[in-house]
Amino acid sequence: MNNKLIAPIKKLLSDNSTKIVIVSHVNPDGDAIGSSLGLYHFLTNSGYKNVDVISPNGFPDFLKWMPDADKIIIGTKSTSISTVKIKEAEVIFCLDFNDIERTEDLSNRLKKAKGYKILIDHHPDPQDHFNHIISEVRSSSTAELIYELILLLEREKAIDKRVAECLYAGIVTDTGSFSYACNNPRTYEIVSYLMKLGIDGENIHRQIYDTYSEDRMRLLGHCLGSNLVVLHKYKTAYIYLSAEDLKRFNYQEGDTEGVVNYGLSIEGIRLAAIFIEKKDNIKISFRSEGDVNVNNLARRYFNGGGHRNAAGGNNKDTLSHTIKYFENIIKELSSNDFDALREVTNYN
Repeated sequence: MNNKLIAPIKKLLSDNSTKIVIVSHVNPDGDAIGSSLGLYHFLTNSGYKNVDVISPNGFPDFLKWMPDADKIIIGTKSTSISTVKIKEAEVIFCLDFNDIERTEDLSNRLKKAKGYKILIDHHPDPQDHFNHIISEVRSSSTAELIYELILLLEREKAIDKRVAECLYAGIVTDTGSFSYACNNPRTYEIVSYLMKLGIDGENIHRQIYDTYSEDRMRLLGHCLGSNLVVLHKYKTAYIYLSAEDLKRFNYQEGDTEGVVNYGLSIEGIRLAAIFIEKKDNIKISFRSEGDVNVNNLARRYFNGGGHRNAAGGNNKDTLSHTIKYFENIIKELSSNDFDALREVTNYN
């Protein structure tokens, strides 16, 4: 990111009465919420009077500790308010997604909106729905990019503890507590500065990872005890959850966050997946290690995408048929040690 890239943003933000909306993707994770609230606090700290954050739908309870998380407008709950905000916005920041369709119910409203749309994201292949694009796939997270943006707009003096807490949460969650997508020294330089502002990294980690409900813990036990399938021959493991399973364990938004990673904890496994039966489709998350590119897998076969080692998609078929389809694909792809998924790419 450089001054030339953010020049249009500086011009758009020259008037602090500008109506600004910040939008994240559907089923927002820690990076989506953290980067959105981090940008929100920076803008309000800088004197902007008309700033709103909109999430297409609800977000997990373990992210609601973030400062002013209760001010986020939930699109599915406040349809009329979110519609008006988007329609009247002069500047719309689109954070942590590369395709406007990732906002689902908000997508048509965003496409029709006359406001200047600015994409800030770290996923590959951004689509042409935006007036200005800041896309850096080597960045650990969108939260990291928001830090760089603030640095170029007003230097570090504009980052207070509230901004720091939100950005730190975004970086921590999108790197799996610094276990992937974090080999760039710049990530640690940013985290070091955020820590100097007095944030409590240990407490933030507890808020995110150690506030699970009993139902969520029992759901996790069910996933690993009854619904984990390990295909040693194909170096693959997957977990599945039916709608009945979700109902049985009183599923709440975010309860399956991170569950897919357990498959990769098994020795010899290079690719892991989780299949979750939703009302209209099967939601799928993929994880991999090394150069096994699950972004390619998600894009080619499951109407999705993401990063090299973390991606997602969906399928409109039944849960059982989707799993069978996946197994057939994996059997073919693993025959050459996932060679077809190891195409040369220029992103992490």
